[in-house]
Amino acid sequence: MIPATAISTLKGLLDRHDRFVLLSHVNPDGDSIGSSLALYNYLHDPGREVTVITPNDLPAFLKWLPGAEDIIVGKYKPEEAASRIAAAEVFFFLDFNEPGRLKKLESTVNGNRDAYRVLIDHHPSPVIEAGLVISDTSVSSTAELLYSVLKSLDATSILRSPVAVNLYAGIMTDTGCFRYNASHSATWEAVADLMRAGIDINDIYSRIYDNYSEHRMRLMGFALDKKMVILPEKHTGYIWLTREELERYGYVPGDTEGFVNLPLSVENIRFSALFLELGDKIKISFRSKGTFAVNRFSSAYFNGGGHHNAAGGECTMTMEETLKKFESLLEDYAHEI
Repeated sequence: MIPATAISTLKGLLDRHDRFVLLSHVNPDGDSIGSSLALYNYLHDPGREVTVITPNDLPAFLKWLPGAEDIIVGKYKPEEAASRIAAAEVFFFLDFNEPGRLKKLESTVNGNRDAYRVLIDHHPSPVIEAGLVISDTSVSSTAELLYSVLKSLDATSILRSPVAVNLYAGIMTDTGCFRYNASHSATWEAVADLMRAGIDINDIYSRIYDNYSEHRMRLMGFALDKKMVILPEKHTGYIWLTREELERYGYVPGDTEGFVNLPLSVENIRFSALFLELGDKIKISFRSKGTFAVNRFSSAYFNGGGHHNAAGGECTMTMEETLKKFESLLEDYAHEI
């Protein structure tokens, strides 16, 4: 339930202001893009200037979503992004709560001290300072949280197809097609509401999950065959890919989406990780089943954080050193995994 005071504040902002910038985190995923575009389609009006800005490009399998053609990618259009940010009267931070996830856009956003800030997110321990914070870690996704916000603002808004399609895409992708973080009845009630808008859920699934490139599928095959390590006595599995291997398969952002979950399909594996050599760091994703809190593990050792069963982190050591550190840590957590 969204507090009535929050809805009242939002209504006031929408009535008083005309220039809105909706900000997504770096390496945007389905929840981030779905939430941003759902709000974009809700706010879009001839009398308003509404802009979605991402630090870098979104995955190709999300570019069909309604409104995606209007997204400004900061990496490709830095001057236009900076101009829209400087002119904004209201910022919406969607699906992230740490300013560092804006990367190079962070300083630009900080330069506009006059804009009102609204945070809508489902990750724990928000850091972003905002005039209005709508944060709930119990929901499946930011898209589900935004669904509740929009329904409270205007119950008919979620029945508009562009809004409903994007909200459903966000919920579906962040729950891994409802395999995790979807145990609350409220999630399914939200989905039922969105389906009443007449969206084609089979088409949405196909456009996202049956729309990968050939090189992405071959990279997955290579990762499973050559780069997946299973440690049965630790109930742990992980996949690691070097810069050279990613380049060999023509890697683009989004190609390894879901790879971290693959080891969890192995019998008795309850903790999985994905290590990618990107830039000058090792980017890490963690997933778990059950009670093992990967967000605490990531925060303690890999400068990261996230949810109880899904988190991310990074390491500045070499891949070999990072993997050695990871495996050595498993000794201390064997009783928890």
